[in-house]
Amino acid sequence: MEIISESQMSADEKWMRRALTLADKAAELGEVPVGAVLVKDGLLLSEGWNQPIMKHDPTAHAEIMAIRHAAALIKNYRLPETTLYITIEPCSMCAGAIIHSRISRVVFGASEPRAGAAGSIINLLQNEQFNHKTDITSGVLAEECGQVLKDFFKMRREVKMKKKNKKSLKS
Repeated sequence: MEIISESQMSADEKWMRRALTLADKAAELGEVPVGAVLVKDGLLLSEGWNQPIMKHDPTAHAEIMAIRHAAALIKNYRLPETTLYITIEPCSMCAGAIIHSRISRVVFGASEPRAGAAGSIINLLQNEQFNHKTDITSGVLAEECGQVLKDFFKMRREVKMKKKNKKSLKS
């Protein structure tokens, strides 16, 4: 983990708020609400939101979508000196893509205690056995990022319960 300055924190919050708007977009599409923004030199390079259901692609996580778009844009699979902002801690698949693309820094909001690969269950991003290590800043707008997920899954459970109740009334 790294120590960040007050001006860096305000930039981190700015970009995390953008990632939150992308998470909302994913939720509107029925996807798990996760958003990601890739920044270089203080400028937006690319962004992504969860799309595995819509694209029928288990790899279409927000981070992967942002990485794919940036790599295509700059015509290089390496993305050094970039920062990836994600509303939730990356999973092992996304951590692998972050390592291979040489992203310098990851900033995430909510921790992911079931699948987090940036410190919650494992820290792949700073594993000494890999040839690239990524700086990590966690907890930026964590409450807001976590609440988006909680609200989404609460709504999903309510819809499921309504369908179940309708079905039992018809029987």
